Amino acid sequence: MAIEVHYHVRSISLPSRLHPSLPKIEKELKRLKTWDASSQSQASTDTTSSLQTVAIKASLAGLVELYNCVHELIGSPQTQQALRRHEGKHVEKPLDMSIGLLDICGSTRELLLLMKEHVLDLQSTLRRKGLDSSINSQICAYICFRKKARKDISKKLKALKTMEKNNSKSYPPLDVDHHLLMVINVLSELSTITISFFRKLLLFMCAPVFKKNTSGWSLFSKMVSTESDKETRIINEMGDVHVILCSFHKRFRKNEAKFDVQIVKRRLGELEVNIRELEVGLDYLFRCLIQQRVSLLNLLTP
Repeated sequence: MAIEVHYHVRSISLPSRLHPSLPKIEKELKRLKTWDASSQSQASTDTTSSLQTVAIKASLAGLVELYNCVHELIGSPQTQQALRRHEGKHVEKPLDMSIGLLDICGSTRELLLLMKEHVLDLQSTLRRKGLDSSINSQICAYICFRKKARKDISKKLKALKTMEKNNSKSYPPLDVDHHLLMVINVLSELSTITISFFRKLLLFMCAPVFKKNTSGWSLFSKMVSTESDKETRIINEMGDVHVILCSFHKRFRKNEAKFDVQIVKRRLGELEVNIRELEVGLDYLFRCLIQQRVSLLNLLTP
């Protein structure tokens, strides 16, 4: 199931003679775009491998590194002097964008935390009682959580789409020098790549409950199954666990043969590890977003 992701990327040339951080920024941007293209390719193959999970986590680490590089650029005397000469008017749009990105990052962290709590509850019940009626109630709670989470994710995706449109409407100013123009383009590119990352992460968290669409934004609430309903197309570990738990829930209600508890335990363990690693990465990214906002606000202070 291919997820087509489209976003405008400005072509920027970053000569190293301007500032030492610029070559690093260009390198990280290229790397992130490569991971973005790679994740789209993996999604189009409908594979159950963990490659997409690895790409998401690698993108997150690369994005944190990119923010650190941009922080060095913003903090340089050359950049600060150039922006202050224009009384900070060119940081207004990045500041507005930072509010939305901070909100998306914070709410996504909270969503992952709730998901982890449900996973830990399932693991605890499995260790104590195995697959009996008590675990069935925990599975029902997890499925209900997923349904609510999908609605929340759908709202976040719409917000990201609006942010993407607003960011793409910017035009290069005519009254700035070459260095400041570079900085403005870098900040816009940074917003674009951050929006793209959160869109991928949210769709990743939503699997397997989205379908191919020309815009890549539409979601639907039914799982995508084959006609026989014996095989479900899975995109990542989160979708894998969802399918396994739904399968057990269905069998339990029909009093069918017991499900292999080891499969459930293993999948939940893998999911817990991935959630924890994403949590750590998002914590770093959240701090980077705050740091950038503070740096930009300081430029407005006389």
